[in-house]
Amino acid sequence: MHPLDPVPAVRRLETDNPEVFAIEISGQATSADAENLFGLLEGAYALHDRIDVLVRATDYEGADWGEIDPDTVAEGRKRAEQCVRRCAVVGGPDWTESLGGFFAPTVPVELRYFSADDEADAWEWLGAREIPERI
Repeated sequence: MHPLDPVPAVRRLETDNPEVFAIEISGQATSADAENLFGLLEGAYALHDRIDVLVRATDYEGADWGEIDPDTVAEGRKRAEQCVRRCAVVGGPDWTESLGGFFAPTVPVELRYFSADDEADAWEWLGAREIPERI
């Protein structure tokens, strides 16, 4: 990575429950970040038939996914509909309504929004805890 390259906006968070996949999105998310996210999710799907997802938004500045291939989005949607049970969105904007539109109406993905102050409740709802990164 070149020192002037932008820092990726999507970062995977370690959890104590292997069936809970967690990420943090900070700053401005790009099409490259979306591609990275889909790849990380595919890895989780390969290990588990069904997963729960936590998305933490920190200093979120929006998303510009205009360059992402529509086929990639369609495949990402299809795989999420097959594999995601529950999704907790923590902090930032409440995306649960727009994410609900991402999934087909007949897909039973349970979506909940939690304020940043209620993050512990989101982790509890999913039955997991974050494992802090060691630096």
